[in-house]
Amino acid sequence: MKYRRFGKTELQIPVISCGGMRYQQSFTDDVPVEEDCQKNLEACIHRSLELGINHIETARGYGTSEYQLGKILPTLPRHEMIIQTKVGPEDDVDKFIATFEKSMGLLNLDYVDLFAFHGINNDVELERTKKCFDVAQKWKAEGRIRHIGFSTHGLCESLVKTIETDLFEYINLHWYYVQQDNWAAIEAATQRDMGVFIISPNDKGGKLYEPSAKMVDLCSPLHPMVFNGLYCLARSEVHTLSCGVSCPEDFEIHLETATKSENAAAEIAPILARVDAAAHEALGEDWYKHCYDGLPQWYNTPGEINMQVVLRLHNLLKAFDMEDYAKMRYNLLNEAGSWFPGNNAAEAKSLDFTTALKDSPFANRIPGVLAETHAALVGAQVKRLQQDDE
Repeated sequence: MKYRRFGKTELQIPVISCGGMRYQQSFTDDVPVEEDCQKNLEACIHRSLELGINHIETARGYGTSEYQLGKILPTLPRHEMIIQTKVGPEDDVDKFIATFEKSMGLLNLDYVDLFAFHGINNDVELERTKKCFDVAQKWKAEGRIRHIGFSTHGLCESLVKTIETDLFEYINLHWYYVQQDNWAAIEAATQRDMGVFIISPNDKGGKLYEPSAKMVDLCSPLHPMVFNGLYCLARSEVHTLSCGVSCPEDFEIHLETATKSENAAAEIAPILARVDAAAHEALGEDWYKHCYDGLPQWYNTPGEINMQVVLRLHNLLKAFDMEDYAKMRYNLLNEAGSWFPGNNAAEAKSLDFTTALKDSPFANRIPGVLAETHAALVGAQVKRLQQDDE
């Protein structure tokens, strides 16, 4: 395992982190945990530590994850582990306190190394966080949490605004080959010496555990998960990737990412050139480089269509045959609130985008692409994994 300094926390964090939302039994925590499910989680934790992956990450929103971890973590050398949990901010500070106390009770620990405000996705959540922040600072002074950060699925502008409060020591965010628009937030975090933790590189980063045949060919001899992991770790500003596993064997492929991470840029250079060339060929150079130029944000778009997301999924479908991923993400639109905001393009044919696209070099083409993408990807609407509990 390789390690990087996690910003101003000064923690030496493994480049692969053990994400805690795949190996637990359920996203609801009101059912008894079966013995086989508990044994599987414990086997995952033992294997993680054997590999030097000592950063264990979970959240109150991950169902039985905290409870199941609380059965094993107190039996392990506490000083050798970095434990992280996340709690969403609340308007009612007492409710926030109660939720945190529940998390700590379930984890059965005296302190967590990393605490994150979960889901600061917009200004509303940021204001709620500010209401709760003094309490978190108190817990830090008492030694119950060591470092305070935040996780986010928000727009880059919201991420930068939150970073610029200078309240936080680290950030959990999305950024990978198929979604590069949060780079300005990573730069802002780096300027403040914050730890940078990339979340869901294998699922939200392209459903790469079930890659398209074209992506397999383009990324050869690396697995697409390894290519994407090295793409992230080729930037020194990135410190760790959250890799959620469902069984101990799932760690094995991530070892290759870790071992090659110190020479990541050179490892991926020929593959990155090949992948980029495939996108240019499939989409055309002008569209590939400029299709996002001048687009309004979803809240300024007729029908609140999230054009950036719809066009990105269109491009991934056309360039890399990423149909399963594109359908999964497309059908979350309209359903996931601030975690994946905006609507799909169902109404694209009936809306007038003249004003919204006045700054786009592809104003005449985009409405047709929106309608085409909707026809290709629309299906049964899906929910976020933990949405049923909210």
